[in-house]
Amino acid sequence: MADVKKKQLVFNIIEFLRTSAQDGTVKEDDKESLEVAVQCIAESFGVDPDSENDKKQYSIEPASLLNILDVFLKTKAKSSASTSTSTPSTSTSASSSNKTETSTAKKDSYNPSEEDKSQAEQLKTKGNQLMSSKLYDSAIEKYTEAIKLYENPIYYSNRAAAWGGLNKHDQAIKDAEKALDLDPNFSKAYSRLGHAHFSSGNYEQAVQAYEDGLKIDSGNQNMKTALATAKSKFSESSSSNSVADREPPSGGAGGAGGMPDLSSLASMFGGGAGGAGGGGAGGMPDLASMMRNPQMMAMAQQMMANGGLERLMQNPALRGMAENMQNGGGMPDMSQLANDPSLRDLAQQFMGGQGGQGRGQ
Repeated sequence: MADVKKKQLVFNIIEFLRTSAQDGTVKEDDKESLEVAVQCIAESFGVDPDSENDKKQYSIEPASLLNILDVFLKTKAKSSASTSTSTPSTSTSASSSNKTETSTAKKDSYNPSEEDKSQAEQLKTKGNQLMSSKLYDSAIEKYTEAIKLYENPIYYSNRAAAWGGLNKHDQAIKDAEKALDLDPNFSKAYSRLGHAHFSSGNYEQAVQAYEDGLKIDSGNQNMKTALATAKSKFSESSSSNSVADREPPSGGAGGAGGMPDLSSLASMFGGGAGGAGGGGAGGMPDLASMMRNPQMMAMAQQMMANGGLERLMQNPALRGMAENMQNGGGMPDMSQLANDPSLRDLAQQFMGGQGGQGRGQ
């Protein structure tokens, strides 16, 4: 069974159909069919269009379905016009959103917009100004902001220079290498890399970086000078390492050249009173044994290098010792020699004036 609202709707539809039949909207030939339709609808929904009681209960007079429809259509038209007016704004908003997404996508793919490039260049300029004032920390901040907008090899190279100003050469090496990843033909980045390696004591890597840079910019005089300096330091470093590998242990003495002190010599010679005999306990060892002794060999090399041998032969104490041995006095007690002040001076002469009196510090 239909509820009140539905009956109200059906009743007013029937009134509309009857009015249409009377005002000429419906053709004369169709009126009979329309009346049959009205009766069928009325019976189906349980309303009586001829009943005054139903009319009072369901009719919407003085309004009509046409009036209601007209109001609805006008309201809809106004609503559509309002929606149409606001559409450009919505479209603009959507367009703006799309631009933002596109911009973000570009940044993510390292393909910045012209606006980003311009802003990054301004940040780089500020960084350069701070570098000129030696405000390296602040310069690094500006270069970093620029890199976030645009991964330009120049920005990495400049930041490498700023790291170098702070003596943070490991970071400088990383930034210089990143700049070369972005642009392998960027000669200044090779110069930055060479300087960072040189400052870190990596002379061989510095030489390689400068040589690679000169392959690109062969006329760069600054890089040529830096390369020559790096080669010189690398050569010195290699020679120093080679000598250190060949030198025997110093035996604990304080001389810069590894010269043993005289108490060590006493131990080396047996430590006792000498006789004319051979290398027994307390005696002077034979020449072959002495030549096989690494400390003696090191001492001899040091003396020859520093002119100590010539001064040794002129030393009065040594001449006296030699004369005593020639007269049959034998080799003196080495422990006594170790405590002789004149022979301590002699030890310094062995070192060419460089030997220390005490042990290494």
